[in-house]
Amino acid sequence: MCALPYVPDIDSIEPGLDLVAEIRRLRKERNAVILAHYYQEPEIQDLADFVGDSLQLAQAAQKTSADVIAFCGVHFMAETAKILNPGKTVVLPDLDAGCSLADRCPAETFAEFLKDYPDHEVVSYINCSAGVKALSTIICTSSNAVRVVNSLPKDRPVVFAPDRHLGRWIMGQTGREMVLYPGFCIVHEQFTAKRVAALRAQHPEAKLIVHPECDASVSRMADFVGSTAALLRYVAENPAESFIVGTESGILHQMHKLRPEAQLIPIPADSGCNCSLCPYMKLNTLEKVYLALRDLKPEITMGEELRIKALKPLERMLALG
Repeated sequence: MCALPYVPDIDSIEPGLDLVAEIRRLRKERNAVILAHYYQEPEIQDLADFVGDSLQLAQAAQKTSADVIAFCGVHFMAETAKILNPGKTVVLPDLDAGCSLADRCPAETFAEFLKDYPDHEVVSYINCSAGVKALSTIICTSSNAVRVVNSLPKDRPVVFAPDRHLGRWIMGQTGREMVLYPGFCIVHEQFTAKRVAALRAQHPEAKLIVHPECDASVSRMADFVGSTAALLRYVAENPAESFIVGTESGILHQMHKLRPEAQLIPIPADSGCNCSLCPYMKLNTLEKVYLALRDLKPEITMGEELRIKALKPLERMLALG
């Protein structure tokens, strides 16, 4: 009989419990570290030991001496931490916290896709499953993607997966043609040139800063294109008084901390929904973080053969710095 999947039992939490105090107590008792992505809810970011983008979080996971890693992000991030730390317990507060990019590129589908490109180097964005990482030559993040692609021999053809928009932006930065897997992020796909043009007309003094997962029609309009960490640095260092921000709006929490006086204008989704919020990132809550540390579930596990295969391209990326 298969074990039933773990479901956080919010009702088991005692009414009135001081969740922040209990999380801090459990973190100490478990010798745990809490890693959180910039797109998490503000209260989780404020409680975390380290907040960062995908590259920074992978580096933090690689260096930690904790016995338990509570990863407040999405599934591929927690998987990455487990790949790098096979002897540690890695928990994800909500196992349903997935990623639209990773979901659109199952390992089996990607393996079939690669059959048409047998002699290609394979660069995979870190927003992918362990199975896709295992099929890759090297991994990249939006922070280091240009450096990663430039590190490959110039005479070797390249497949880039799974984000077509990031891949196209890298091609523009490097001048290198690549075969692009047709994936995209459901958040960044919602930002359109029409909506951005309207915002710029309303705020002509604002700097437009966007993530490279945005469509090229949006990226071409921007004053700056960069990873979440790079967008934060830009806001911190640029003297402008207002910024139009084209990425998941969880980043605004850290931007407000860095520049409380600045006006931050998130780009709304063209569909009219509140799609600038990633529904997967927002599944993690303080209650679920508490339960994950209390029960050490849901735990991320994987077979050793898969882990070793996925580790090699990750280590190759991390060796670049």
